[in-house]
Amino acid sequence: MQASTFTTPIVPSRLPKVGTTIFTVMSALAVEHKAVNLGQGFPDFDCDPALVDHVAAAMREGLNQYPPMTGVPALRQAVSRKIEALYGHRYDADLEITITAGATQAILTAVLCCVHPGDEVIVLEPCYDSYAPNIELAGGTVVRVPLVPGSFRPDFARIGAAITPSTRAIIVNSPHNPGATVWTPQEMQQLAALLDGTDILLISDEVYEHMVYDGAPHTSAASIPALASRCFVVSSFGKTYHVTGWKVGYVAAPAPLMAEFRKVHQFNVFTVNTPVQHALARYMERAEPYLELAAFYQHKRDLFREGLSRTRLRLLPSEGTYFQSVDYSAVSPLPEADFCQWLTREIGVAAIPLSAFYEGGFEQGIARLCFAKKDETLRAALQRLASI
Repeated sequence: MQASTFTTPIVPSRLPKVGTTIFTVMSALAVEHKAVNLGQGFPDFDCDPALVDHVAAAMREGLNQYPPMTGVPALRQAVSRKIEALYGHRYDADLEITITAGATQAILTAVLCCVHPGDEVIVLEPCYDSYAPNIELAGGTVVRVPLVPGSFRPDFARIGAAITPSTRAIIVNSPHNPGATVWTPQEMQQLAALLDGTDILLISDEVYEHMVYDGAPHTSAASIPALASRCFVVSSFGKTYHVTGWKVGYVAAPAPLMAEFRKVHQFNVFTVNTPVQHALARYMERAEPYLELAAFYQHKRDLFREGLSRTRLRLLPSEGTYFQSVDYSAVSPLPEADFCQWLTREIGVAAIPLSAFYEGGFEQGIARLCFAKKDETLRAALQRLASI
């Protein structure tokens, strides 16, 4: 028999610089070495059983076929009421809110709907790892502006200097992953002033909106009219309700922006899990689960920080999110990725190097840990970290 001469075609990569994410690498390493996984940002505890019951009830009621492309009306209305109650801005549930397959899809769709080849989009490093590939897939140019090293606060002089006639959008994230900072109302107003008089759009990643500590407010872009008028506001039910695997989020934006968003949304995902949407709508009839989330996670943050304070790791601020970064320079001279691998293999605790959130890596001797874990998980990790 003659050997086949067929070969697989070589396709030029749309993302030639992208490989396996650090989250996948570190999670696999954690499994291999039976380490406590404080790397990837997901809870190791269950959601409220009532939420699961709502999903099961929706399935049994036959709510298992396609919902409207924009999302189940009851859920869009619940989101609209929540945003108005918390941030004072009313979005029209029919024209200005869309339910998405998680926040990552929401951000990609927002980028694809408004960024054209040659447009520039500003991202503030360190930043979530999907932002730059999203911009590149749209044919845009990523313009990276560093947050102030160590404090991760916005440097408005540098942001302003990065704006050109080609700037189409800026992506901001507060509460911030991985820096765990929360933009102040004054900083959000400074952003509004900086964008005043321009046609620059804003994509505001607010997935950790309910995880802000010590009585501080979350200042949503929706709460500032000058920002709301140019902004896609993105949030996540997965983060808020401890169901990251459900991959359901939402976007709120002015009607003209949302019309463009939906043009892309209908062709890259079309619609989102029907019974889960109905369950979330019913669950949102009570505001307590998201209003009490800050206290729930502050307990875990404080427990974790108190334990870390008795190690050789230096604590950085954790104003929001469920992340805690530490400076390990007193422990090791290793680069961040090497240190996190050593920590996983030798100490039995998995972390994420902060350099992974910068293009080309920016070494500061900092690792990010996640405290969205059971108290006993955190105590087990702290016992291991104390041995350093």
